[in-house]
Amino acid sequence: MPIHGSLFQEFKEESTSDQFSLQNKKLLKIQMGHGPVMARSGSMVAYQGDVRFENKGSGGLGKMLKKAATGEGVNMMTCSGQGELFVANEAQEIQVMYLENDMISVNGNSILAFSSSIDWDIHRIQARGAAMTGGLYNVTLRGSGYVAITTKGEPVALDVASAPTFGDAQAVVMWTGGVRMDIKVDTGGLKSMVRGGTGETFQMAFGGQGYVLVQPAESVTDGGHQSSGGGGGGLSDLLGG
Repeated sequence: MPIHGSLFQEFKEESTSDQFSLQNKKLLKIQMGHGPVMARSGSMVAYQGDVRFENKGSGGLGKMLKKAATGEGVNMMTCSGQGELFVANEAQEIQVMYLENDMISVNGNSILAFSSSIDWDIHRIQARGAAMTGGLYNVTLRGSGYVAITTKGEPVALDVASAPTFGDAQAVVMWTGGVRMDIKVDTGGLKSMVRGGTGETFQMAFGGQGYVLVQPAESVTDGGHQSSGGGGGGLSDLLGG
């Protein structure tokens, strides 16, 4: 008997020739004919054709040592072959961008996939206030190619050149090249401290030229914006513990 309904038409695979394209807000389609890609380990949900996967861990001895020391980074796999690959991460929303000889600084836990032409490394954020934490770390993606990151909900891109810009360390996902980051300590005065505080004491302050991407959820903690002590809490945990 035939199946009636619009299910297979409504959710039919989208046709595209781009290396990275969104099948929907939460599912990324990768055309493997453009060459290998790096993807978050365990992110494959389906593929068609002949696609092979090789676990890269944290990517080389140097990066593995950095991850052990910083708590930053994400386990990646190399995907190669022919066909179409579909990746996702816990039904989070996916944001796709193309870097053209540019760079971004990303919370490691938000990285989903990027072209093999993109160079990546774990770096220490140069910020005056960061010294109070023993160091803050992010993942730098640099070069030309596609990058896909995840956000919990639809993010907002803030132009830091237009006004002084501040963000909660657990909500900041990434920022573009040309952006400077520092730490702002805002106690709210004695009354706020006596009453237990507002929970917004430590903030990331941004300046320069470019954009900061902030998600509507204070949950970017695993593998991101962590101190050299490697704890899993947010920025307030780092400075307060």
